[in-house]
Amino acid sequence: MILFAENFPEKSKTLLTQGCQWWGVILYSNQPPLPTMTQTPGMKTPLTLSSLTSDYAVYNEWANKRLVRWLQSKPSGLMELDVPSSFAGIKGTLVHIWDTQRICLTMLQGTKAPASFRQGFYGSMADVFTGLMEHSTAFATYVQSLSEAELQADINLITPWFDGTQPRVSLIHHCMNHGTYHRGQLITIGRTIGLTDAPTTDYSFYREIG
Repeated sequence: MILFAENFPEKSKTLLTQGCQWWGVILYSNQPPLPTMTQTPGMKTPLTLSSLTSDYAVYNEWANKRLVRWLQSKPSGLMELDVPSSFAGIKGTLVHIWDTQRICLTMLQGTKAPASFRQGFYGSMADVFTGLMEHSTAFATYVQSLSEAELQADINLITPWFDGTQPRVSLIHHCMNHGTYHRGQLITIGRTIGLTDAPTTDYSFYREIG
């Protein structure tokens, strides 16, 4: 059963069983801990562009790893089934999320972009899982290193669709929003092939348990 964070009474969170089942939501205690929010719960700190953007990047890392760990527990054959969507199936969608993050990070850093996976990706499902998780960590680490001035500085964007200039924070926001959109597709693809127990990855839920 999937429960959304807004349905959880603040003082009624109960830890069930050694498997860390929280009202039907499984927290994978046999895995390395997921990243946590950049602000300590209960502590009021000034909300700045830097703190908010860093928290979104850590949230993106948390949500990607949470979904990957869920998918790693499922039959491997389901991962490469061709399911109609923006990108075919679970593997194709994960590769696209990872690919977009890779290209966005190079533009943020002002370095040469790697060849897009759209030109062909021949890695295994394990490669996709590992690549997305490791890159999500690298992306969050980079964003956390940026100052307010660096976030607001203009950067050059060169893409197959348009060229232009935007503040660095705008591209970060685009990339985080892009990941959220396609994670939603992963949930729908999963339901299509019988995977109905996806973990909640809402931002408000991350804020509650982070």
